[in-house]
Amino acid sequence: MNPRDIPPEAFHASGAEVQAIDFGYVRSPDQDSATPAQHPVVIVGAGPVGLSLAIDLAQRGQRVVVLDNDHKLSIGSRAICFSKRTLEIWDRLGVGQRMVDKGVSWNVGRVFLKSDEVFEFNLLPEEGHERPAFINLQQYYAEAYLVERALQLPGIDIRWHNKVTAVAPRADGALLTVNTPEGDYAIDAQWVAACDGSRSPLRQLMGLESKGRIFHDRFLIADVRLDSDVNFPTERWFWFDPPFHPGQSVLLHRQPDNVWRIDFQLGWDADPDEEKKPENILPRVQALLGPGVKFTLDWASVYTFACLRMDRFVHGRVVFAGDSAHGVSPFGARGANSGVQDAENLAWKLDWVLKGLAPDALVATYGPEREFAADENLCNSTRATDFITPKSAISHLFRAAVLELAREHPFARRMVNSGRLSVPATLRNSPLNTPDCDDDFSGTQVPGAVLPDAPVLCNGQPGWLLRTLGPDFTLLVFGAAPAWAHRLPLVKVLQIGTDVHDVQDAQGLVTQRLNARPGTMVLVRPDQHLCARWRAASEAQVRQALARAMAAA
Repeated sequence: MNPRDIPPEAFHASGAEVQAIDFGYVRSPDQDSATPAQHPVVIVGAGPVGLSLAIDLAQRGQRVVVLDNDHKLSIGSRAICFSKRTLEIWDRLGVGQRMVDKGVSWNVGRVFLKSDEVFEFNLLPEEGHERPAFINLQQYYAEAYLVERALQLPGIDIRWHNKVTAVAPRADGALLTVNTPEGDYAIDAQWVAACDGSRSPLRQLMGLESKGRIFHDRFLIADVRLDSDVNFPTERWFWFDPPFHPGQSVLLHRQPDNVWRIDFQLGWDADPDEEKKPENILPRVQALLGPGVKFTLDWASVYTFACLRMDRFVHGRVVFAGDSAHGVSPFGARGANSGVQDAENLAWKLDWVLKGLAPDALVATYGPEREFAADENLCNSTRATDFITPKSAISHLFRAAVLELAREHPFARRMVNSGRLSVPATLRNSPLNTPDCDDDFSGTQVPGAVLPDAPVLCNGQPGWLLRTLGPDFTLLVFGAAPAWAHRLPLVKVLQIGTDVHDVQDAQGLVTQRLNARPGTMVLVRPDQHLCARWRAASEAQVRQALARAMAAA
């Protein structure tokens, strides 16, 4: 069956039915070409990162080929925590609401020591945001909704059962050899995006590697389906040394379909094959849930913490994104979320270069920007792992003291690390930023930060700031925009005020969050990162900032 002929209801089915969708193999016309067919962008890997990148490019008018060596969605929950920023990106790609409707939204987490609650935290304590801090959603659902969206766009050609077996990079692209059930064929790409996961065959084919740290500990993931409701709220619960799993740590999350994700720390000496056996998993789960609570085991896996990344993400016309470029420990939900942000960063840059609007140097800036973000994630993930799995007597004493102090003292709570949850990186040192020329912006959203969302009125109708932005650059003007602003190429001008403007800041939150006043201007990139701001700007200043943000200055 051609994937485009799959009925829409298949993507709205239960988890087991969604995981069973078989996209099959369809012969491509490229396989009958006497010479390798040429394509602007070839994406290797149809996971959340590759699909997000493909959709973004297709919505910008680019034609994309996606190659995947499988023919089904992910088996098991895998990534489940998707952040507010990822949801905002997916809103722009047309799938955000689907994710939220199916997912379990949450903002609150709790930390326990033994059986006592130490403290709670709220990841989004303020009002005025469209999306929650996180949703929990099984990865196969997220992939299904992304595939469904991709199949709606004529510019995307997803080829299942297509495995890349060789890559020959060159200055103006790369030649890929692709294996299919009907033999090999070649495809010629101007740009290749490697989104093929932590084991990345493309990375191996190019003789590249990821470097970093492997932590000597093992964890068991168990996804269990409860037969009845229990008294666990929709929150993130983390235990240190709980009575039902003494001496170790446990994490609990709720997912859709009454499925619960439980992570059990096992210790380095644990035998992965033994720990994955149901007869060893079920007693652990029963001890947590309590006697009499009935459940079934959906999926289980044993993993080892690792924090790794490639030295460089950009290798000529081959660009690495997501787990193929960097890998982090799962506590903190920094893997899939940072990968989707990689895709957003890369999509507009590829689009602008392919359209001849910017030099190749713009794609090259993906490297330092997302390498910086990866280092931030690796740092947070490493610190969390060191706190969760202390390896020395001193580390154990430190953690015990911090947890005891955290019961009463807020300063100690900031030192407790059960996984710093994913937030978007602020690209402070990006070469695309224009440094502030006004010194009274301090303490606010700096160039490189993601534009914060806020409620607004558009044509008298309630809306959200992020949804008003253009697909390319947006110039926010607080008050009336000068005539020259409307002549800027590929820039949407939004006049913001409390009276009749393009956007009415009815609650004043846009002004507050950007520390704006009449005359303030803020330049926003296509990926919704701020790149310049002024208390008052001339046409020359804005044009210079635009050139810099396109890597043309």
